[in-house]
Parts: sequence; structure tokens; C-alpha cells
Amino acid sequence: MTISDAISPLWASGLQSAPAGRDTAAPHGLPNLEKSIEFRLGPEHTPVQSLRRARSFAAKVLPALLAGAPNAKAVEEAALAVLTELVDVTARHRASVDLGGRVSYDGDHVLITVGEMGRPLPDPEEEPGLFLVHRLVDDIGQHRDDGEGYETWASIPVRSKA
Repeated sequence: MTISDAISPLWASGLQSAPAGRDTAAPHGLPNLEKSIEFRLGPEHTPVQSLRRARSFAAKVLPALLAGAPNAKAVEEAALAVLTELVDVTARHRASVDLGGRVSYDGDHVLITVGEMGRPLPDPEEEPGLFLVHRLVDDIGQHRDDGEGYETWASIPVRSKA
């Protein structure tokens, strides 16, 4: 799906229908489903435009994605901050024509994946925004994807206020 400035309310409301979390019973013995959104940005977008468009898109759909999550607003803010930094770094070190990302929620964690970066993830000393990412996530990593670059992922824990 390509990010647009307008999102269909039907598409966003469809995010709320999938069960999430370990405590949610899956129908008919099926495994629990995670909620997710995906985006893809083409080469016509500069790094600044890419991060603005990805953040804007995620901000529109995260409330539906995280519906019912404990401490949803704080998790949404953390997810937007992490997504912004990962898209920024990836867009400036892009390995392929498109930049793609995925944000998923399984009831315990929000997993953010952004690819394709043309190099291993730099240290926070080189990219200071990564200090924030490391503070907000409980795990972060990279792997070579099927294309020519690296896919970066970060896991944000969903904790209750208590």
C-alpha cells in the first residue's frame, strides 16, 4: 500500500476486527492474529518527505491498531518516535528504490520493521536519534532481507500503567 494523505475510514476500522494478545481466544482453534499496517514509499520522496509521510500515515492508523491496548496513548507515542527515527536513518541510507515498513501489534509488543537500508545500523554516536530508539525498545536488530539491503526491526513492550 502506498501512503496517501487520505486514508479510507473503512480500511482503518478494519484493523479493529482482528483479535490480539495471548489472552484473546482465537475463533475455531486458529492461532491468534496480530494487527498490522504496512507502507511503501517510492524514490520520488526525499528522506524528510519519507519520514513525514510514514509518521503521518502511522499517526492516523495507530489508534485503531492499538485499540484496547493498555496505556495505548503512551505506546502510540513511543511507536511514532521509533518509526520516525528508523525511517529517517533508512531513507538516508536507502539500498533500493522503495522504502517499506510494517507496524504490528500482538497484544504484548509493537514491532516496527523498516527496510531496505544499504548498510548495517549505525551506532547512536553516529545517529543520535537512535539513543531514543534504544531507550524506548526492549530489543532491536537487523537482518539481510531478500533484496539488497538490511531490514531493521524494533520491539516496543506494551505495559500497563500499574
